[in-house]
Amino acid sequence: MKKLILSIALCCAATNFFAQNADPAQLVNDGKAALEAKNYQEAYTKFSTYLTQTNNQDSVIAYNCGVCADKIKKPAEALKYFDIAVQKKYNLANAYIGKAGALKDLKKNDEYVATLKEGLEANPGNKTLTKLYATYYINQGIMAQKAKKMDAAEEAFKQAIAIQADNVNALNSLGSLYYSKGANTMKTDVEKAKVEFKEAKEYLDKLIPLLSADKPAQKKMMDNAKTMLNFIDSQLK
Repeated sequence: MKKLILSIALCCAATNFFAQNADPAQLVNDGKAALEAKNYQEAYTKFSTYLTQTNNQDSVIAYNCGVCADKIKKPAEALKYFDIAVQKKYNLANAYIGKAGALKDLKKNDEYVATLKEGLEANPGNKTLTKLYATYYINQGIMAQKAKKMDAAEEAFKQAIAIQADNVNALNSLGSLYYSKGANTMKTDVEKAKVEFKEAKEYLDKLIPLLSADKPAQKKMMDNAKTMLNFIDSQLK
């Protein structure tokens, strides 16, 4: 048994020795070939070995290594390599998107949203980062609604619109929220209800032109918005 253990140890040592002394250029070429063949595990092994040899100095390979790590479900490793790309400002928007995705997979919620914010500040107007950041707040709003925390939901939906003014889900959520407020308030305070209906109308009027009747989900949203607006208009006369 001792001989077997020694043999395994020697094999491991030999493997590490050859990995550490493999030709860097060959590692990159082999990694690229594996990546093109969608052999992400092999590509990750080649790229990560190369990066270890070169002290993580190659931002392009670090980014590609992050992509491979993501493909083989290694979020901690993906985070490490996407962060190298971010620090070195390579393919910056996509590096931030990859980093955020890894943080989400690792359930590091606070770091996830902070990375989206930072990424958008570094890449103003990037559509993917904008959508991801706005969607985060929409989901926060939905969770708050389910918990009956309507003020928190309202604030979250408004934050989403501040990030992405034409986000139909945020506009619809706010329109519906104020409509429900107004409908409930009518029972006790008609004038206050009218104020809330006017708030709802503002969001619903912005929503409808953004929707397409050719898309089933959007058509349903449009029909609901029009129904709410018809009622609102009848109350504001």
